[in-house]
Formats: sequence, structure tokens, C-alpha cells
Amino acid sequence: MNILITNDDGIRSPFIPPLAKWASKIGNVTVAAPKVEQSGKSQSINFTHEVEAVEIEIVPGLFGYSIDSTPADCVRFGTRALGREFDFILSGINRGYNLGDDIVYSGTCGAIFEGARMGIPGLAVSTDVANPHIPEESLDLMWRFIKENDLYAHNPLYNVNIPENPQGIRITKQGGMYYTDSFVHRGGIMYVQSGEIKKDSGTDPTTDINTVRAGMISVTPLVATRTEMSVFEKLKNI
Repeated sequence: MNILITNDDGIRSPFIPPLAKWASKIGNVTVAAPKVEQSGKSQSINFTHEVEAVEIEIVPGLFGYSIDSTPADCVRFGTRALGREFDFILSGINRGYNLGDDIVYSGTCGAIFEGARMGIPGLAVSTDVANPHIPEESLDLMWRFIKENDLYAHNPLYNVNIPENPQGIRITKQGGMYYTDSFVHRGGIMYVQSGEIKKDSGTDPTTDINTVRAGMISVTPLVATRTEMSVFEKLKNI
């Protein structure tokens, strides 16, 4: 299996080397990640100016492509510019959870949505663990769960969030608001967006938010389409 690894934290993210090492157990790895952090860029692409792409040594023995653009463009570079055939997009490991409403903003998830446009299945992986050397046992648990339950026979895209020392794993649905948002005035004409983790996430144990708060790995099936199919089916003959 040929695997393309990307993220939205940037090519120098300390999570890339351990993820690439782990992924090399299941396939042939190519790394293409943003030159600088691209958090919150979702599935955006750049078509207004040239994009710099440079092969660099990330750590001794691990090479990858530094792309001066978004995670979605890293996927496009790997498939279009390199002309390689990839069987799987592995995006992450993101520094910080991608839960609930924040999935729509996530560049980590945006990368696998872009891969889905090309028919490539994907997995977005995030954690809130400060130590970049996330235990391989957690990744092994995640992958074993995916394979034993043949999840990719049901859906091509999954969003995974891994807490520290996970106590289990659960299929989940997207929750609601994880962060509260505000525009903070910094003086003059300048503002900055800020947010805090929302304390109350309801009582539904099947949401991604509550699953992670319960100390379990959350595995959420995602869809890339924006068509509400139930309404389409009702109205298509009008």
C-alpha cells in the first residue's frame, strides 16, 4: 500500500517522524506537508500564485516535500505533480483534537476530503497529547480496530481522535461546539480570534467529544459531499 502523509501543523511537526515510522509498517510512505502551519485552512487550495515545493530531510533518514501551501494542496502535489498512485491518505498527527463543529475548519480533515475527490480513502488522526512520541500501541489499537471491523468496506473517510492512555475505542458521530469563539480587540484596527474549550457537551455518549472525554479513541465516519441526499430524494422530481 502506498501512503501519502500530510498534516496542517507543518513539515517540521514533531508528530510526523513517529507517524511515518509507524505507517512504514503497513505501507510505503511519502511525506508532503505544508512549509508552515496551515491550521484552520480546511480544504482550501491556492491557484493565485506559484507554489514552492522542496524536498528536505525532516529528521535524519526521513525525507519529505515541503509545500508552501495548504494540506489539500499537499495532496494535490503528491498525486498531480509527483504523479504517484496512492492507496491511502494519512493526515496528522494533529496537535490538538479535531472534534465536533471544528471538523469543518480542520486542515487535517481537509486533506482527506481532497483525497476523496480522487477516490483515495483517508484517515485524519489527532491527539491532545503534548508528547509527540504518541505510543505506537495507541496507533496499533486504532488500526487493528479499523481492520478487524473492515471499516473501509463501509466508508472511505474516518476522523480519529486519540486521548492519552486510551481506555477503549468507539465508533462515534460528530458532536457540536467544542470551542467557544470570540474576536478579541487588540487595539486600533487589530483583532484576534480566540476560544476556550466548552465545558458542557451534553450527555450523548456516542459523540466524538464525549467519547474522548471518557478516555476512549473516537472513530467518526465522514462524508465529503455537501448534498443533503434525503431532501434530494424527496424533491428531485419537482
